[in-house]
Parts: sequence; structure tokens; C-alpha cells
Amino acid sequence: MRKNRKFSFSSKAVTMCCLAFLLIPAGFAFASPNKPFPQHTTYTSGTILPSNVTQSAMDTAVQSKWDSWKSAYLKPAGTGKYYVKYESNGDTVSEAHGYGMLATVLMAGYDSNAQTYFDGLYKYYKAHPSDNNSYLMAWKQNSSFQNIEGADSATDGDMDIAYSLLLADKQWGSSGSINYLQAGKDMINAIMQSDVNQTQWTLRLGDWATDSANKNATRPSDFMLNHMKAFQAATGDTKWTNVIDKTYTIINSLYSGYSSTTGLLPDFVVLSGSTYKPAAANFLEGANDGNYDYNSCRTPWRITTDYLITGDNRALNQLNQMNTWIKGKVSSNPSSVKDGYKLNGTVTGSGGSGAFYAPFGVSAMTSSSNQSWLNSVWTKTAGSSNEGYYEDSIKLFSMMVMSGNWWTY
Repeated sequence: MRKNRKFSFSSKAVTMCCLAFLLIPAGFAFASPNKPFPQHTTYTSGTILPSNVTQSAMDTAVQSKWDSWKSAYLKPAGTGKYYVKYESNGDTVSEAHGYGMLATVLMAGYDSNAQTYFDGLYKYYKAHPSDNNSYLMAWKQNSSFQNIEGADSATDGDMDIAYSLLLADKQWGSSGSINYLQAGKDMINAIMQSDVNQTQWTLRLGDWATDSANKNATRPSDFMLNHMKAFQAATGDTKWTNVIDKTYTIINSLYSGYSSTTGLLPDFVVLSGSTYKPAAANFLEGANDGNYDYNSCRTPWRITTDYLITGDNRALNQLNQMNTWIKGKVSSNPSSVKDGYKLNGTVTGSGGSGAFYAPFGVSAMTSSSNQSWLNSVWTKTAGSSNEGYYEDSIKLFSMMVMSGNWWTY
């Protein structure tokens, strides 16, 4: 996301009557999924899954989490279109849209309407292009589906939408009403053109971040390394190798320079001379811009996923240090995880949040030494109730990965 994130938790009061809006018109004919949920992906050798629950029970828990998420947040947006309700007032953002497209393509097979939802989300994305690059998505809309606060893009939303289109090609093929693969390639090329700083080979904050104050900034929660590897595989564009390599370099530079005892990464990063360092307070969103806060809480999920899928171990030392630190910090009790820390481990948050504890379950999968911790995080996440769009989305994706049901292009 680009602007200050204000959370509204009233959306957890959504009732089952909302399901009525999700009824699918008769007469829709779609392809059978090639990779129906559950998938039971084989991850990198030496990594682990929860051991205190059966595979079938994990699959069922993910399905239940999806049903709850869909009921609360996936809503119609006019004829044939869907959007993800990010705020209780009906606002949405491209980050949420990317989450919706990822979730629907991954839950196909279990959810017989997944392709209908996915195509409706795609049509909504196409109806809200960025002013800077029409293949990217304008970052925010109100409840009337009008662009607000500037029709420019946010890199995280762009990347998830593009990646979901690659998965849709694998899931349903691209010979139907939407050529998913071509749409994905068009968006990937636009991301390289407008969301990548091709001088530094870093991810910009969005297609708007070209001014002197922002052009060399980046956001670790956008470090979706497995997405970038898929982007290169799909397009053949070897410039993605430059971005991947630079991203791993920044992770390790931050780890060695600022969080050697915790492995934590900041919400935002700026280039100072030749060094990448945590952003100052109020750089973009608030006082915690240089801390481990509501953006970087996603990094244990995003960065670990690439290791699980590809075995690329360039961030493994950072992840392992983070695992050691968090287990000690909370005495292996996920209920004690707070929603914010300084990079040295000092608590800045005041409460608990699924957006913070659930991703630590993904990072725990790197080693059998984390087995009991992983089991505890799984149990906490699977048994949690609705909190809000952001927390519930991150819990859903973390559970997909923890249960072995994440797959890649």
C-alpha cells in the first residue's frame, strides 16, 4: 500500500446474509481446474509442516478460513465484477485486489465458483487502470468504485495481480474469454517498466515513486522473490535476475547492519549514499516507517515462501535468526507476539494481531528445530476468529503455505 493504513475492525460483524450477493448466475461455463485445492506441494528438502494435525485437518482448516474470508470481504462491484472490501465503508485498494485474485485461483477446485470470482476481479482491475501505466492498477477506490487519492499504482498490488494471472493460466488455461497468460505478461512488462528502478534494480513503492524523495526507496513487504522468478520464467526477461539479486543483497545488508540479533526488516528502506538503511520516522506512512510494523509483518511469509519453493538460501541466515529471536522473545507462545517491534527487538506494538503471528509460522518451516513453535502458530492461526480484512488475508495465505498448499508458476 501507498498511503497511511487506517484499520477498521467493524467488518468482522459481517453476517452470512452477505453470501446472497455472491450467488452466481446460471449459464456460466468454465474450465475444470488443473491444480484443484488441495495441492500438497513438496517443499524444499529439510523444511517442515505442522506435525500436531493431519493433512486432511489442515486442508479443512484452510477451506474454513477461505469460506469465512469470502463471506466477509469478497463483494460484487456491478455486473460481472467483484472487489475486495478493504474497509467497512466499502473502500478498497489494489493490495486487497491482489489478495483476492491470488486466493480465488488457489482455492479453485474446492470453490466451484472460483473462476467466476477471479474473472470478475480481473474485470474490476481492468476497469481501474493507473494513469501512469494502463496495465497497472489504480491503488484505491471508494464504495462507488471511483478512484480516489490519486489514480497511480502500488507495487504490491501490481505484483500479486500479475502473479495470479500466471497461476490462472496454469489453473484454467488461456483459451477462454480471458487470455490469462498474455494479460499476465503485459502486466509483468509494465511492472518492469514502471514499478522497477532500473538504475538501482530495486522495486519502487509504486509507479508514482519517481521523484527524488522516493525513487530510491523500497519496501521489504514487496520482496516477493518467487513472484519475480515466475515473472522471468513467463516473459524470458532476464532483467528480473538483476532485481532478484539486488533484493537479496538488500535483505542481507539490512540484517547485518541493523538487525543482526533479530533478523527483522523495516517497513521502508531508503538509499543513503551506497547503503540501504531503514527509513526515518514519518517517511511515508507514520512513526514506525523504520520499524518492523504493519508492512513488514508480511516478510516472514513472503521471503520464506521462495526458500520453500526453490531452495534459494540467500536469506536463510536472516530467517533463521528471526526464528530464534521470536521464539525467545515470546517464550514460544504465539499469543504473546505484539503488533510492532524496533529492529533491535524492543516492543513498539500494543496488542496481538494475526498479521504478525501467522507469518512467523511460515518462517518456522525452514527447520525441524522450530517444530513445536510451528505447531503452536498453526493452532493459534487456524483457531482464530475474524479480525479485519488485512489480518484475515495474511492468516489465510500463511495457512495455505503452512499446510503445504502453496504452488507456483
